Amino acid sequence: MILDDYNAFCATLPATSHVVQWGGAHVWKVGGKVFAIAGWSGGKPLAVTFKCSEMAYAILQEQPGLRPAPYLASRGMTWIQRQSDESMPDDALRDYLRESHRLIALKLTKALRRQLGLAG
Repeated sequence: MILDDYNAFCATLPATSHVVQWGGAHVWKVGGKVFAIAGWSGGKPLAVTFKCSEMAYAILQEQPGLRPAPYLASRGMTWIQRQSDESMPDDALRDYLRESHRLIALKLTKALRRQLGLAG
């Protein structure tokens, strides 16, 4: 996945916003909360960081091309960084990005979810 593909995909998810911050990282948010980060890899393939369930985190952190996300995982958060597609092809990455969006949206207040059209 290249940066343009990543940004185009994240833009299709409901109620998202995009900002470039933290040294050029492309950060996608839902309701003001981060659900995906890409960049910093200095080339190809694109490094993509996302939130996942505790079970997925336990499995994914052991797979080639994936690692606990720097900074986030060291603070006890279940975030993974895909550094290569060795064990996670782009289709699977898109599924995990969808799930990350869902997990973050669930943590928003009911009122905000309703306001963003995410209720239900």
